[in-house]
Amino acid sequence: MARAIVLVLDSVGIGASADAGLYGDEGADTLGHVADWFAAHGRPFALPNLDRLGLGAAALASTGRVPPGLAAEGPFAGRYGYGVETSKGKDTPSGHWEIAGVPVTFDWGYFPHVEPCLPAGLTAALIREAKLPGILGDRHASGTEIIATLGEEHVRTGSPILYTSADSVLQIAAHEEAFGLERLYDLCVIARRLCDPLGIGRVIARPFVGRDAASFERTANRRDYAVPPPAPTLLQVAADAGRGVVTVGKIGDIFAHVGTGEVLKAAGNAALAARTLEGLAMLPDGGLLMANFIDFDSLHGHRRDPEGYGRALMDFDAWLPGLVERLLPGDLVVVTADHGCDPTFRGTDHTREHVPILAFGPGQPTGAIGRRETFADIAATVALHLGLPWSGAGTGF
Repeated sequence: MARAIVLVLDSVGIGASADAGLYGDEGADTLGHVADWFAAHGRPFALPNLDRLGLGAAALASTGRVPPGLAAEGPFAGRYGYGVETSKGKDTPSGHWEIAGVPVTFDWGYFPHVEPCLPAGLTAALIREAKLPGILGDRHASGTEIIATLGEEHVRTGSPILYTSADSVLQIAAHEEAFGLERLYDLCVIARRLCDPLGIGRVIARPFVGRDAASFERTANRRDYAVPPPAPTLLQVAADAGRGVVTVGKIGDIFAHVGTGEVLKAAGNAALAARTLEGLAMLPDGGLLMANFIDFDSLHGHRRDPEGYGRALMDFDAWLPGLVERLLPGDLVVVTADHGCDPTFRGTDHTREHVPILAFGPGQPTGAIGRRETFADIAATVALHLGLPWSGAGTGF
């Protein structure tokens, strides 16, 4: 029996979707604009292994052009195409749940772009139940910037920093030592319950360390508190069928630990890549592994760092052959993304984009799979490959 591996390159979009204008994202193109930046600055940019799988050809199909440094001619070592998001929103849970066969058909709750942005009843209840002296922030903000701005006041007063973004999220930042890591987690559990009636997708603990504004930095002890998916995902279907399931990185948090099996945590793409190989080594026949590579989004997309983004892509590309060497006959690997986060675009938020779908493995067919009308086609394909019963969204390719 074969295995399946789904690798989500967090935010590696390949061109604005037709409805991007509804999200203020018309013209976004994460991969294309990263490649453009390297070309404009005379820096080498190449993804030969992803290109052999059809990444350049998928970008061409999505946008009508091949990003500089990529190619769109075969022969290809896998199937390639692009996916169109049908879920409402452009957040991490929306994209991942749809990849796993459960598109988001309901409207998430969001906090308005005003200051203060949080409902007074929410903050009052949080202060009361968590016995806080108060809160700081209470606005839309970049996570690194708001910590630099309010971190010293937070340490001095003991008031945590609360902020949000264009996503359906409440983020809570606190100093690991001055406030306490476990206390921060406990605070997020309370906030998760209070946010449920508001339809907020995630509450995120954002711990940081350092002595002052110049040295504050976020740590790897981030924790996401997400609402569970509204229907059985591919992960849950595999787990319920008794298959081995391994999830790497923040996948467990994104799916509220429903059907996520053995959870392997790590900080940064290099460590996540190592844990992916560790998970692959323990994955039994008929098993499913799903991994999230977060640095593209958190370190480079949100921080508007096209150079770092491109280098992270080249690092992943260089790692791929080591994964291929460890595949067994019949294994299926799907490389995809959950949304965009164009580092050359305005603002610091995700961008509504198509995502690449690259499917390969020993003995797997090759060629174009074209435009897929939902990310859920990945779930339907993997279910078919693993011989799992599937009644969720999507059509196998």
